[in-house]
Amino acid sequence: MRKIIAAFNLTLDGFCDHTAFDPDEEVHDHYTQLLRNSSMILYGNSTFQLMKFWKELLLHPSGEKSMDEFALAMDRIPKIIFSNQFKTNADLGWETADLASKSLEETVRELKNHQSGDVLVGSRSLIVQLTNLELIDEFQLCIHPVIVGKGLSFFYQIPEKHDLQLKHTKIFGSGAVLLTYSSA
Repeated sequence: MRKIIAAFNLTLDGFCDHTAFDPDEEVHDHYTQLLRNSSMILYGNSTFQLMKFWKELLLHPSGEKSMDEFALAMDRIPKIIFSNQFKTNADLGWETADLASKSLEETVRELKNHQSGDVLVGSRSLIVQLTNLELIDEFQLCIHPVIVGKGLSFFYQIPEKHDLQLKHTKIFGSGAVLLTYSSA
């Protein structure tokens, strides 16, 4: 059975602000490997729009090996997009991206029953919904050493307590810490 893995970067004070930190080569390499080892990734509209940065990087490489390899891994991994903004797969602008045809819950329950490759969830809103449905098997939260004091709170609208078990920690040279938890 596949694992559903919530993978996300956060500030130390728990906010989602990709502009507040600059992931270093080591962090990019970690996420590149995570993409390569997974069978697909799920995105909501807002995060999917942000990920288009990597498509542009494929066309115009940065020259930084870790960023360019992440862009290639992002291009290759199949993506399911949960959005009302797009009408057809062609509108997504990415050959490896498909619009979800079923609800998030139904899609994830079906995906969990397959045998090959874990499924990543890379959007805050989807992670919150799947947490409330108790469908996340593992959280990989990369906490960056920055406090922003305001913004989008990562764990919002979660009305119940969810116990987790710490499985692994990794400290990056930048001071970012990856915390890997499994659902209890």
